[in-house]
Amino acid sequence: MKLSNYIRYLRNSFYCLPWKILKKTNLYKDESLPIQFVSESANWAIKTVGHNIKREIDIIKPGILEVNTHPSKIINKIVHFGSQYMWLNWGEHMSKENYFISTFFHGKPSDGDEIKIHCDQFLKSIPRLSKVITASTIVENRLLDWGVSSDKIIKIPLGVNTTKFIPANKSKKDKIRKLLGIPRNSILIGSFQKDGSGWGEGLKPKLIKGPDIFVETLKILRNKGLPIYALLTGPARGYVKNELKKNNIPFYHSFVKNLDELVPLYQALDIYLITSREEGGPFGLIESMSCGIPVVTTRVGMSEDVINKNMPGEISDTFDPKELAFKTEEAIDYFSKNKIESQKVIRKNIIKFDWKEIADQHWEKVYKDLV
Repeated sequence: MKLSNYIRYLRNSFYCLPWKILKKTNLYKDESLPIQFVSESANWAIKTVGHNIKREIDIIKPGILEVNTHPSKIINKIVHFGSQYMWLNWGEHMSKENYFISTFFHGKPSDGDEIKIHCDQFLKSIPRLSKVITASTIVENRLLDWGVSSDKIIKIPLGVNTTKFIPANKSKKDKIRKLLGIPRNSILIGSFQKDGSGWGEGLKPKLIKGPDIFVETLKILRNKGLPIYALLTGPARGYVKNELKKNNIPFYHSFVKNLDELVPLYQALDIYLITSREEGGPFGLIESMSCGIPVVTTRVGMSEDVINKNMPGEISDTFDPKELAFKTEEAIDYFSKNKIESQKVIRKNIIKFDWKEIADQHWEKVYKDLV
């Protein structure tokens, strides 16, 4: 066990122990709400999931669920860990009077030695879990192949606020591009993620997110004479920005602080490009499509659950930049000829991923029986 992991193990055990002792002596009663969604404190994907589920479940069943970032005091509750990492950090130390649920978004042994150890630890923890939630068919099948019982696995996709993430007309799209200083005739390709290691500049690439593939794909498109322009958001994008500069590919980078700032950036796009080697969703897949933007993606996360014969978009079965560039060209050509109809089809199919539907599934498939 790495030293940092061992320190965290001891720290969390220390945090939980007093409350378990007090409960046994009847000096403590947990007065918190029946369902506790455990999130990271960082304002990132897991926190977004928790607060969106809470907002919608408050409409279905007010006063039954809350988001918690420090679960040491929780006793005799339904505890839903928003990621398997949070579960492994805390679950072993908490009161066994709780019912435990964990979401498992992504991860496989071939992702690296550290992830292999993590996956092994998660599988050993399965007997202590009432349910395992995952967002995609790809990971659902992976868990089944690993021997997790189908009775424990619940597939519920990530959600999107379809009333916030909406398509823009041409006039609005042109206005957004003008404000960003992006030429109107550019083919604007989006990549909204964190793909550098750490929380600094991100000069070292996080290869699992495919920043190297993203750059190579754009180089191929640029070398074909296409007026490519990259629109980037997210922290730690230093590697991608440096590589784009080296290859004279223009880009605009904005580190947005909230979802409201993301919407116009999606609306300005022509294509959203996902080049990851592993994903749980990602949010960019459904957020861009909710804005009527077609997606070109590697076969990761929810891609095959969202993009199908009825939904404009392209999935590459390889991580080859040449294949992704070809798929991107196809998508650009098709969308330019069928823009209005494509937007309508994308919106019609993406509504089922609205947070209201996703929260309903959490209530009906997971929480209701345990409550």
